[in-house]
Amino acid sequence: MTKIYIVIYTTYGHVFKMAEKVKEGVDAVDGCEATIYQVPETLPAEVLEKMHAPPKPDVPIITANELKEADGILFGVPTRFGMIPAQMKAFLDSTGGLWQSGALVGKPAGIFFSTATQGGGQETTALTFVTQLAHHGMIFVPTGYISPAEQFNMEEIIAGSAYGAGTFAGADGSRMPSAGELNRALAQGKSFSAVAKKLSS
Repeated sequence: MTKIYIVIYTTYGHVFKMAEKVKEGVDAVDGCEATIYQVPETLPAEVLEKMHAPPKPDVPIITANELKEADGILFGVPTRFGMIPAQMKAFLDSTGGLWQSGALVGKPAGIFFSTATQGGGQETTALTFVTQLAHHGMIFVPTGYISPAEQFNMEEIIAGSAYGAGTFAGADGSRMPSAGELNRALAQGKSFSAVAKKLSS
Protein backbone atom coordinates (compact mmCIF):
# COMPACT_ATOMS: atom_id res chain seq x y z
CA MET A 1 0.00 0.00 0.00
CA THR A 2 1.34 3.42 -0.99
CA LYS A 3 1.08 5.73 2.02
CA ILE A 4 0.44 9.40 1.36
CA TYR A 5 0.69 11.83 4.26
CA ILE A 6 -1.25 15.08 3.97
CA VAL A 7 0.49 17.46 6.35
CA ILE A 8 -1.32 20.72 7.01
CA TYR A 9 -1.51 23.84 9.08
CA THR A 10 -4.93 25.44 9.30
CA THR A 11 -6.22 28.41 11.26
CA TYR A 12 -9.79 28.90 10.08
CA GLY A 13 -10.48 25.53 8.42
CA HIS A 14 -10.01 26.40 4.75
CA VAL A 15 -6.90 24.24 4.32
CA PHE A 16 -8.48 21.37 6.24
CA LYS A 17 -11.52 21.48 3.96
CA MET A 18 -9.17 21.23 0.96
CA ALA A 19 -7.20 18.45 2.66
CA GLU A 20 -10.31 16.33 3.07
CA LYS A 21 -10.92 16.53 -0.68
CA VAL A 22 -7.26 15.81 -1.45
CA LYS A 23 -7.55 12.71 0.76
CA GLU A 24 -10.64 11.62 -1.13
CA GLY A 25 -8.65 11.85 -4.36
CA VAL A 26 -5.75 9.84 -2.96
CA ASP A 27 -8.00 7.13 -1.56
CA ALA A 28 -9.72 6.82 -4.95
CA VAL A 29 -6.50 5.48 -6.47
CA ASP A 30 -6.19 1.71 -6.09
CA GLY A 31 -3.37 0.77 -3.73
CA CYS A 32 -3.07 4.22 -2.15
CA GLU A 33 -4.24 5.53 1.19
CA ALA A 34 -3.95 8.97 2.76
CA THR A 35 -3.72 10.18 6.34
CA ILE A 36 -4.20 13.81 7.31
CA TYR A 37 -1.86 15.24 9.95
CA GLN A 38 -1.43 18.72 11.33
CA VAL A 39 1.76 20.44 12.46
CA PRO A 40 2.00 21.82 16.00
CA GLU A 41 0.48 25.20 16.72
CA THR A 42 2.93 27.85 17.91
CA LEU A 43 0.45 30.57 18.88
CA PRO A 44 -0.81 30.70 22.49
CA ALA A 45 -4.46 29.80 23.06
CA GLU A 46 -5.29 33.35 24.15
CA VAL A 47 -3.98 34.74 20.86
CA LEU A 48 -6.01 32.23 18.84
CA GLU A 49 -9.07 33.20 20.87
CA LYS A 50 -8.56 36.88 20.03
CA MET A 51 -8.23 35.89 16.38
CA HIS A 52 -11.61 34.11 16.65
CA ALA A 53 -9.97 30.92 15.39
CA PRO A 54 -12.18 27.83 15.64
CA PRO A 55 -10.97 24.63 17.35
CA LYS A 56 -8.34 22.65 15.46
CA PRO A 57 -9.50 19.68 13.39
CA ASP A 58 -9.54 16.28 15.06
CA VAL A 59 -6.49 14.89 13.29
CA PRO A 60 -3.17 13.80 14.81
CA ILE A 61 -0.23 16.14 15.27
CA ILE A 62 2.75 14.90 13.29
CA THR A 63 6.37 14.70 14.40
CA ALA A 64 9.26 15.22 12.01
CA ASN A 65 10.42 11.63 12.35
CA GLU A 66 7.09 10.29 11.10
CA LEU A 67 7.72 11.79 7.65
CA LYS A 68 10.11 8.89 6.97
CA GLU A 69 7.18 6.47 6.94
CA ALA A 70 5.39 8.17 4.02
CA ASP A 71 5.80 7.21 0.37
CA GLY A 72 4.71 10.72 -0.61
CA ILE A 73 3.78 13.93 1.21
CA LEU A 74 1.30 16.64 0.28
CA PHE A 75 1.62 19.83 2.31
CA GLY A 76 -1.37 22.13 2.81
CA VAL A 77 -0.83 25.69 4.01
CA PRO A 78 -2.43 29.08 4.30
CA THR A 79 -0.32 31.94 3.02
CA ARG A 80 1.34 34.62 5.08
CA PHE A 81 2.47 37.48 2.83
CA GLY A 82 3.22 35.15 -0.07
CA MET A 83 5.02 32.46 1.94
CA ILE A 84 4.19 29.53 4.20
CA PRO A 85 3.13 30.36 7.77
CA ALA A 86 5.54 30.29 10.70
CA GLN A 87 3.95 27.13 12.08
CA MET A 88 4.81 25.10 8.99
CA LYS A 89 8.26 26.68 8.78
CA ALA A 90 8.92 25.82 12.43
CA PHE A 91 7.95 22.22 11.72
CA LEU A 92 10.22 22.04 8.68
CA ASP A 93 13.02 23.58 10.71
CA SER A 94 12.72 20.57 13.02
CA THR A 95 13.59 18.16 10.18
CA GLY A 96 17.35 18.79 10.35
CA GLY A 97 18.05 15.22 11.42
CA LEU A 98 16.14 13.88 8.41
CA TRP A 99 18.10 16.25 6.15
CA GLN A 100 21.42 15.10 7.60
CA SER A 101 20.57 11.43 7.14
CA GLY A 102 18.97 11.89 3.71
CA ALA A 103 15.80 10.22 4.97
CA LEU A 104 13.50 12.10 2.59
CA VAL A 105 15.64 11.95 -0.55
CA GLY A 106 13.60 10.79 -3.54
CA LYS A 107 10.20 11.09 -1.87
CA PRO A 108 7.58 12.94 -3.96
CA ALA A 109 6.02 16.04 -2.44
CA GLY A 110 3.38 18.55 -3.46
CA ILE A 111 1.61 21.58 -2.05
CA PHE A 112 -1.87 23.10 -1.94
CA PHE A 113 -2.72 26.43 -0.39
CA SER A 114 -5.16 29.09 0.72
CA THR A 115 -4.80 32.84 0.31
CA ALA A 116 -7.03 35.68 1.41
CA THR A 117 -7.14 37.38 -1.97
CA GLN A 118 -6.41 37.01 -5.65
CA GLY A 119 -2.70 37.58 -6.21
CA GLY A 120 -2.14 36.91 -2.51
CA GLY A 121 0.52 34.23 -2.99
CA GLN A 122 -1.06 31.41 -5.01
CA GLU A 123 2.24 30.98 -6.88
CA THR A 124 4.89 32.53 -4.61
CA THR A 125 3.91 30.32 -1.69
CA ALA A 126 4.56 27.21 -3.77
CA LEU A 127 7.73 28.60 -5.35
CA THR A 128 9.29 29.55 -2.02
CA PHE A 129 8.25 26.19 -0.58
CA VAL A 130 10.21 24.32 -3.23
CA THR A 131 13.47 25.37 -1.55
CA GLN A 132 12.49 23.29 1.48
CA LEU A 133 11.94 20.26 -0.73
CA ALA A 134 15.14 20.79 -2.70
CA HIS A 135 17.31 20.73 0.40
CA HIS A 136 15.76 17.40 1.36
CA GLY A 137 16.25 16.00 -2.14
CA MET A 138 12.51 15.51 -2.52
CA ILE A 139 10.76 15.40 -5.91
CA PHE A 140 8.32 18.27 -6.40
CA VAL A 141 5.15 17.10 -8.14
CA PRO A 142 3.05 20.03 -9.42
CA THR A 143 -0.42 19.65 -10.82
CA GLY A 144 0.21 21.37 -14.13
CA TYR A 145 -3.11 21.81 -15.93
CA ILE A 146 -4.82 18.54 -14.98
CA SER A 147 -8.14 20.32 -14.31
CA PRO A 148 -8.94 22.21 -17.52
CA ALA A 149 -12.62 22.67 -16.63
CA GLU A 150 -11.54 24.76 -13.66
CA GLN A 151 -8.20 26.15 -14.80
CA PHE A 152 -9.46 27.54 -18.10
CA ASN A 153 -12.73 28.78 -16.64
CA MET A 154 -12.98 32.57 -16.96
CA GLU A 155 -16.61 32.76 -15.82
CA GLU A 156 -15.94 32.41 -12.10
CA ILE A 157 -13.11 32.85 -9.63
CA ILE A 158 -11.30 29.56 -8.98
CA ALA A 159 -8.06 29.60 -7.04
CA GLY A 160 -4.98 27.47 -7.62
CA SER A 161 -2.14 27.43 -10.10
CA ALA A 162 0.04 25.01 -12.03
CA TYR A 163 1.86 24.38 -8.75
CA GLY A 164 -1.13 23.04 -6.85
CA ALA A 165 -4.76 23.39 -5.87
CA GLY A 166 -5.82 26.46 -3.96
CA THR A 167 -8.66 28.39 -2.45
CA PHE A 168 -9.48 32.00 -1.67
CA ALA A 169 -10.56 32.62 1.91
CA GLY A 170 -11.54 36.26 1.49
CA ALA A 171 -9.99 39.14 3.43
CA ASP A 172 -12.21 38.32 6.43
CA GLY A 173 -11.87 34.55 6.08
CA SER A 174 -15.58 34.08 5.39
CA ARG A 175 -15.27 32.41 1.98
CA MET A 176 -14.92 28.62 2.08
CA PRO A 177 -13.58 26.54 -0.84
CA SER A 178 -15.86 26.56 -3.87
CA ALA A 179 -16.97 23.48 -5.80
CA GLY A 180 -14.40 24.21 -8.49
CA GLU A 181 -11.59 24.54 -5.95
CA LEU A 182 -12.61 21.30 -4.26
CA ASN A 183 -12.61 19.59 -7.67
CA ARG A 184 -9.03 20.76 -8.14
CA ALA A 185 -8.08 19.39 -4.72
CA LEU A 186 -9.66 16.05 -5.61
CA ALA A 187 -7.74 15.95 -8.90
CA GLN A 188 -4.48 16.79 -7.17
CA GLY A 189 -4.95 13.92 -4.73
CA LYS A 190 -5.53 11.51 -7.59
CA SER A 191 -2.65 12.69 -9.79
CA PHE A 192 -0.13 12.95 -6.96
CA SER A 193 -0.88 9.51 -5.56
CA ALA A 194 -0.56 7.96 -9.01
CA VAL A 195 2.96 9.40 -9.26
CA ALA A 196 3.86 8.31 -5.72
CA LYS A 197 2.57 4.81 -6.45
CA LYS A 198 4.83 4.51 -9.49
CA LEU A 199 7.86 5.77 -7.58
CA SER A 200 7.29 3.42 -4.64
CA SER A 201 6.70 0.28 -6.70
